[in-house]
Amino acid sequence: MAEFLYFCCWRVLFFQIKSIMDAYRPKQRITLSFAKWNGRNCIAAAYGGDEALRQSLSCEPSAIVTGDTAYLPAEDFVLAEFLDRYVKMAFIDYSAIKETAPRKEEDKRPPLPEGYLEKLQQVRYSDHTVRVYTSYFRDFQQHFEGRKIETVTPGEINDYLLYLIHEKNISSCQQNQRINAIKFYYEKVLGQERRCYKVNRAKREKTLPDVLSKEEIKKILDVTVTDLRFFCMFSILYSAGLRISELLELKPGDINESRSLIRVRQGKGKKDRYTLLSRPLMKKLTEYNRLYKPKVWLFEHRPGEPFTESIVSKRLKAAAREAGITKRIYPHLLRHSFATHLLEQGTDIKIVKELMGHNNIKTTERYVHIADTFKSNIKSPLDDLLMEEDEV
Repeated sequence: MAEFLYFCCWRVLFFQIKSIMDAYRPKQRITLSFAKWNGRNCIAAAYGGDEALRQSLSCEPSAIVTGDTAYLPAEDFVLAEFLDRYVKMAFIDYSAIKETAPRKEEDKRPPLPEGYLEKLQQVRYSDHTVRVYTSYFRDFQQHFEGRKIETVTPGEINDYLLYLIHEKNISSCQQNQRINAIKFYYEKVLGQERRCYKVNRAKREKTLPDVLSKEEIKKILDVTVTDLRFFCMFSILYSAGLRISELLELKPGDINESRSLIRVRQGKGKKDRYTLLSRPLMKKLTEYNRLYKPKVWLFEHRPGEPFTESIVSKRLKAAAREAGITKRIYPHLLRHSFATHLLEQGTDIKIVKELMGHNNIKTTERYVHIADTFKSNIKSPLDDLLMEEDEV
């Protein structure tokens, strides 16, 4: 009996010591540094030959693994995301890329005048509009530094805009945004007359939206299918025609599974609307909710914190490169493709307008011009002439 008790005590002690040793076993190490691979700027992740790390790193988008190092494209590398994925697997030494990374230049522009930011928030402009207006107005202040900004005349404002057009080569869209930022101060903050309407506005170039084919979209989704978060985000951008800001502001309760609808709260123009929810996508979304358990936002980078537009955009570009797509890729391209493909399959343009959240049907009509089906059904007048020659 004493021997049995001794054996039991020894066994318990053995497993206690083993668990302590396991707990304090040093982690594997990943050392990050800047590198070149075949002429491309990369982040080199040296992982010491650990097999589990090798397998994980080899699954990174466009990763090249050779020897004990994985090379990751620098333009798509987001340190915070990398830390999230590997912090439990290894100690990550990122001092080399942190210390040598270019420091952000100090913003030397004058501070905003009193009341400008507060008024923007008071009228409940979107975060994107607030960022654009405040940045452009600070540029305006810097140009007239040393002057009382309220004394600048419409003529001087026009000269400033001409300087931006000729010297800085700004687009017509940016020109109009800068005018709006300036007008907002004089008219909304100071309450002055509509003095800035005399400033010449540029006509926006009539360009057609870029569009991806269904085959190209499928390729992008195929290369992201192993990353459930981005697969669901890209799928919703395309299948619901959302703006990137609308996607990132979705909450779990905005998904209406029973009606196959997505509620968009306070989209552009501060309007609520419903748009489509793909039925086949629901299975993936259910799996996503089970794995990630979002609390506040539907897509959370960290608990309670939504993804940024920059992270989603970079991941989409990386997926497109991996899929062999060479055209310029950005999240809004999926929205353009949604509208175009709906029109191609014969959806009424008024329905597309409501799904897209457009104020004016003329905005939706742009997509009619690029809908392939509409064009392919029109016969060229040359067809009959050439057919007559063939028959002779």
